[in-house]
Amino acid sequence: MDKLTQMRTFVTVVQTGSFTQAALSLSISSQLASKYVSALETALGVRLLARTTRRVHLTEAGERYLPKARHILDELTALEDELSGLQTHARGTLRISAPVSFAVSQMGKLITDFQAQHPAISVDLQLNDRKVNIVEEGFDVALRVGTLEDSSLIARKITPITMVICASPDYLSRYGEPMEWDELKQHRVLRYSYTTTEPRLIADNDGALVCNNGDFLTQSAVAGAGIVIQPSFIVEGAIRCNALKAILTHCAPPPLGLYALYAHRTLMTSKLRAFIDFISDYYGDPPYWEQGLYK
Repeated sequence: MDKLTQMRTFVTVVQTGSFTQAALSLSISSQLASKYVSALETALGVRLLARTTRRVHLTEAGERYLPKARHILDELTALEDELSGLQTHARGTLRISAPVSFAVSQMGKLITDFQAQHPAISVDLQLNDRKVNIVEEGFDVALRVGTLEDSSLIARKITPITMVICASPDYLSRYGEPMEWDELKQHRVLRYSYTTTEPRLIADNDGALVCNNGDFLTQSAVAGAGIVIQPSFIVEGAIRCNALKAILTHCAPPPLGLYALYAHRTLMTSKLRAFIDFISDYYGDPPYWEQGLYK
């Protein structure tokens, strides 16, 4: 029995959550799908899946085997695509990890336009602000906003992103508008808890507001809670409708970048290469949402 077929069936069962859905995806019977996975378990000498009447769960051995199996299948697909010149016929499921706020505000049209150009590619988009392990968690690519640390991953810079300091007109009328960076220490600055670039402008004292979601902090600033320092794609809507006013534009923090991170430079699958090529020119430099922001 073909070991790669068994491996592909196992990965599909995990992705779809059941033998029935995996069988539909692979165009085989559910009995055959179960037979393939059982044969794989027998060959490995371990149980990979714990089966119940409603769904399947990965065992500890399955958790360890899954990322390796995905990696092998991706390598095989990449090799086949390289040899047969299938770059113009990209297909398969592209698994993407992306930050929550950026994806919600800026990726809906991107994914729609991408799939219109590549209709054979399915997209599995997972939103999470933590730094996922691309290889171990089975992602093809991760989009990240920030400054990058040293990594074995390949990083493609997609577009620069301005950091904007802003507050509501009501807050500024009550507490005054700071003219220099040091004056922020006299104000209530709403802090993003995952930041690695913004200095701690206030201590965690009584009345402080810290959150791991930039949209929440932005809405708090609109309500007059304080000054917020957030990427342009989060605050641009509030600035354009005058709910927030950009301040200290002459001394804003250094810009961040939107990066696409992936594991291989040469043996890229056709679906990943198509996505990287597409997104590289999509947002522009500067990105379209920053155009006319400070008029």
